Amino acid sequence: MKKILLLLVLLTSQLTYAQKFTVKGRVLDQASGALPSATVLLLQPTDSALVSFGATNADGHFEMKGVNRANYLLKITFMGFAPYFKQISPPADGTLLDLGTIALEPKSNELSEVLVKGEQSPVTIKKDTIEYNASSFKTQPNAVVQDLLKQLPGVQVESDGSISVQGEKVQRVTVDGKEFFGKDPKLATQNLPADAVKKVQVFDKKSDQAEFTGIDDGKREKTINLALKEDRRNSTFGKIMGGAGTDERYESKASLNRFSKGNQLSFLGMANNVGQQGFGFQDYMGFTGGGMQGGGGARRIVINSDNMDGVPLNFGGRSNGLVDTYAGGLNFNNQLGKNTEANGSYFLNHVAQDMRRNLERNSIWTDRENFQLNENTLQQSSRTNHRGNFSIDHKLDSANSVKLNGYLAYNKSFQDDRRTSRTIAAGSEQLLNQGYSNSIADNSGYSFNTNLLLRHRFAKKGRTISLNTNFAGGDNESLEDLDYKLTFSNGTEETTRQQSEQQSDNNTLDANLSYTEPLGNRKYLEATYNYKLNLNSVDRKVFDLLDDAGREANTELTNKYSSNYQYHKAGLNFKLNRREYNLTFGSALQYSDLAGELHSLKRRVGKDYYNVLPTAQFNYNFTSSKSLSLNYDTFVQEPTIQQLQPIQDNRNPLSIYIGNPALQPAYSHQWRADFNTFDPVRFINFFLMANATYTKDAIITAQSFSEQGVSTLQPVNVDDNLSMNLFANFGFPIKKWKSRFNFSTNLNEQQMISMFNEQEADVTIRSLGGNVRYEYRLDDKFDLSLRTNWTFQSTVSELGDAQSQRFFNKTYSAETNIYLPKSFNLSGNYSYYIYDNERQDFRQTIPLLEVALAKQFLKNKSGELKLSAQNLLDKDTGVTQTANLNFVERATMNSLGRYFMLSFTYSLNKHMNPMNGRNGVRIISN
Repeated sequence: MKKILLLLVLLTSQLTYAQKFTVKGRVLDQASGALPSATVLLLQPTDSALVSFGATNADGHFEMKGVNRANYLLKITFMGFAPYFKQISPPADGTLLDLGTIALEPKSNELSEVLVKGEQSPVTIKKDTIEYNASSFKTQPNAVVQDLLKQLPGVQVESDGSISVQGEKVQRVTVDGKEFFGKDPKLATQNLPADAVKKVQVFDKKSDQAEFTGIDDGKREKTINLALKEDRRNSTFGKIMGGAGTDERYESKASLNRFSKGNQLSFLGMANNVGQQGFGFQDYMGFTGGGMQGGGGARRIVINSDNMDGVPLNFGGRSNGLVDTYAGGLNFNNQLGKNTEANGSYFLNHVAQDMRRNLERNSIWTDRENFQLNENTLQQSSRTNHRGNFSIDHKLDSANSVKLNGYLAYNKSFQDDRRTSRTIAAGSEQLLNQGYSNSIADNSGYSFNTNLLLRHRFAKKGRTISLNTNFAGGDNESLEDLDYKLTFSNGTEETTRQQSEQQSDNNTLDANLSYTEPLGNRKYLEATYNYKLNLNSVDRKVFDLLDDAGREANTELTNKYSSNYQYHKAGLNFKLNRREYNLTFGSALQYSDLAGELHSLKRRVGKDYYNVLPTAQFNYNFTSSKSLSLNYDTFVQEPTIQQLQPIQDNRNPLSIYIGNPALQPAYSHQWRADFNTFDPVRFINFFLMANATYTKDAIITAQSFSEQGVSTLQPVNVDDNLSMNLFANFGFPIKKWKSRFNFSTNLNEQQMISMFNEQEADVTIRSLGGNVRYEYRLDDKFDLSLRTNWTFQSTVSELGDAQSQRFFNKTYSAETNIYLPKSFNLSGNYSYYIYDNERQDFRQTIPLLEVALAKQFLKNKSGELKLSAQNLLDKDTGVTQTANLNFVERATMNSLGRYFMLSFTYSLNKHMNPMNGRNGVRIISN
């Protein structure tokens, strides 16, 4: 496979070309001052079509390499200056054309008018904002914004829809400066049409507090703003799709938008039984919990450390099992007068899943004590979620503002699990236990959050005060029937028929007060006070079911527990702001009080403690495209109510969980360094991030294993844990090949203390991952994307080699689009997954192939008919591999298998403008 991918790269990259030459120069103003980020374009002299473009660096220099030997029109633009034009020819001798110093003249009404028709400069850099002119980048009719972003230099779109710019993840996408269905970037990029966008603006957004106070706190959020075309700001547009396939498969999706001056209204809807969740509903998917498994055909590796759920590393794909999904959402943004903005959204989501899973787990305790669990599960589940969000931002006057936002959510779920299990002693094949269990659970609950931010600016510049209050809460009710029977090797049996009723409540009040005082010369003092109150309660009633259909209370498993955690934190910070850098350092004193009450045992636990929490931050901007950030922070993490309850949870008879009311909060130190540089002339980016976290009194899960194969889990405090991470990303274009390379690597190490059978051990977990990506585009005729990912993970324990684990997982993928004559489009996606486990002598490969042929027709190509083949090789299998400190497991799940789908898509564009190609730049001088 690697040889095939390498051959494809060589075939696409070794293009024949004539001898090239380089154009360079320096752009200055009339006072010989450098003009950084000036836009430099090479145009065809006959029709002014765009050939190449770039920008000047901080010293005003530019250099354009690999230019074909021909005559060109050079155009240079800079805000506030008249455009510069010059006819250039390739050098007669050599490959370098040095234009020397070029001085731009300020704009003047006396200068001849220059009229630019058609396209504008493809890329403009305005201080800290990179602005892409959308019409300069070719997309197909009916393309969405995500397709446009793939064409932009320095922008990378992953297979899961996430976006990176200059190696950094994009955290927010706005539409004309307004949020679109909350903060999930994919909702905008995967649903808005590309031809509605006039400009794509990329920048590092300052925090709301920094924008209000004018004091830079160094906090940034990588943001993309989609500036719409004027006609789309007062129009109706969208897309409707429906499809039917073999084996009764179906898929439908709709996206409708009504935009008018100052107002935006959008609708999203979908229904399918092919496991597609489409919109990436990040806002409400958090309510799906652990009831729904990821992907059918989703490949993922889970590396467990101290928590019970693990850290999933997802490789994409559809949902495991057979999944029906119905979802819809509304979003609005309104400008209520000059000083008031309001926005809100509502989501509805229903997912039903039918899954069959086979699990094989090897538990490794010592060189002589190894156990193997085989488990088969039939699971039927459903979940319905409702979620509403709102936000109101009102500027009372130039010195005062009020912002109110929040959400209200309701969810209801059902799950029926039927399991058979068998545990043997590895090596001897001795049967330890075998059993059957059936659990049926109904859950429902609601949650809410309200945030109020009040801010005031005094007459003295830099003197501000703000109050940020947050009130959140929720309630959850569950009813569960549990029926299981276990037979052990000594002939004993354990039979349980139980019913449990549980109600849990949580409420949180959080208030932050901040006051800033200017000290002169852009120095500031900030005083802060923070109060937090967290109230939790769980009332769990367990009943044993009797043969006569009656029930009686089980007092050993019944419990009612409540906890009260609160803290007061007061701090003082010094801030220094300069043009090139800003510095913050300070400290806070936190007093915390944790109290719990076990009502059924009439037992109370409680403790209070003080913590000093220092903080420091330094940010240095070498240029507008090169920066360094250093951060140090400390924080306290309190135990959850589930970790504090000292009552057995026997819902999994082979894995008993007991809480620990003696837990103490964990105290952590965190260091982070970021370095980012971006060459606006050559679009070369490099991003480096390193962080480390040291935790005192870390909370881990201690585990013990009985001779009958039953494990017991309990959270405990250990002395310390240390985790470290290093991430690097490097990307660059090769213009003569019309392609781009991107490399990234990620190194993690966690040094921790584990506890098995009351024996502590030092454990080191290391993982190394990498990604290489090559993209090639031949105008509007062909594009190709090749990618390889790999992850190596090892676990080393001082208890011996028996508990050491190793994984090596690789993915090779190729994606292509061929744009054929007569508006046909042929696309394909091939992925090859390899899973290796050295210790278990395990290796599994999964090839996946998807192919589609589409035809666009109707007026303005608003209709598209597509025939697609999913899992054409019929090798799709849901696979999960998990490595824990003491076990290795593999799970396989049922999936859809091969199917074909015929779909029709109609694009509704009331003010459609078909001029979306790379039509060049035409300059007419009068």
